[in-house]
Amino acid sequence: MSKFKQQFLAGPYLIWIVGFIILPMLMIVYYAFTNADGGFTFEYITATFASETNRKAMILSLQLGLICTGICLVLSYPLAMILNNMQIKNQSFIVFIFMLPMWMNFMLRILAWKLLLSKNGVFNSILTSLGFERINIINTPAAVVLGMVYDFLPFMLLPIYNSMTRIRKDWIEAAKDLGAGSITIFFKIIVPLTVSGIISGIVMVFVPSLTSFAISQVLGGGQVLLIGNVIEQDFMQGMQWNAGSGLSFVLMIFVIASMALVNLFDKDGEGTAIW
Repeated sequence: MSKFKQQFLAGPYLIWIVGFIILPMLMIVYYAFTNADGGFTFEYITATFASETNRKAMILSLQLGLICTGICLVLSYPLAMILNNMQIKNQSFIVFIFMLPMWMNFMLRILAWKLLLSKNGVFNSILTSLGFERINIINTPAAVVLGMVYDFLPFMLLPIYNSMTRIRKDWIEAAKDLGAGSITIFFKIIVPLTVSGIISGIVMVFVPSLTSFAISQVLGGGQVLLIGNVIEQDFMQGMQWNAGSGLSFVLMIFVIASMALVNLFDKDGEGTAIW
C-alpha cells in the first residue's frame, strides 16, 4: 500500500481526533484562562485550591482514588499470579471473561450496585436473615469506593496479567536451581519484571477514579461530593463554563503527569498491551 493511500485511510481518524479530542481540549484551556468578558485570568485555576468546596472535593477525590487503586492492586496481583499459573493456552479467553462485564451499560451496573447496597437490598436481606443488623453503606464513601473497585478492577488486572505472561518459566526454574526460595523469586524476579504492568494498572485505575462523578452521584446519593461532581455541576447546572474548565484543566495536569509516569516505566508499552 502506497504512502498516499495510508495517509488517505488515516484521514477519518485524524478528523475524529481533531474534532472530538483536540478542539474540546483547546476550548477547556480557553475557558479556564478567561473570564466572562473574555479577558485573561488565573482566577478559575486558583479557585481549585482557594475555594473550600473545591479543595475538599479535590482532597476527597484523591483519597478515594488512592484507596480504590490500592484495593485494586491488592486484589489484582495475586489473582493475576493464579491465572498465569493455570497454564491456560488461550489467553484471549481470560481477557474475554474479565472484559465481559464491561459490555454492559455503565449506568446499569452502578444502579445494580445501588439496589444491592440499599437499606432493603440483597446484602442487608442476607444479613438480617442470618441474624445480623443492617449496615448503612449506601450514600457513603465506602459505597463509592466499592463501585469504583468493581468498575475499574479489570483495568488493573489485565496489565499485570499481561506483564506476568511475559516472564519466561526457565528464569524461574534457573532461580530455583541456584537455591532461591519462593520469597526471593517473588521479590527479585516477578515483581521487578511486572513493574511496567503495575504502573500501567495504577494509572489506568487512578485516573478514572479521580475524575469519576457518576459513581459518586448514584452510590453516594449526592452526599459524597467529588471534584468530578463539582465540574458536572458547574457545566450542567450553574452554566459556569469558566469555573468548570478551570477545574478540568487542573485534572488534565494530573492525567498528563500520570501518562508521563507510564511512559517512564513502560517505554515499550508491554504493560498496556492486553492482547
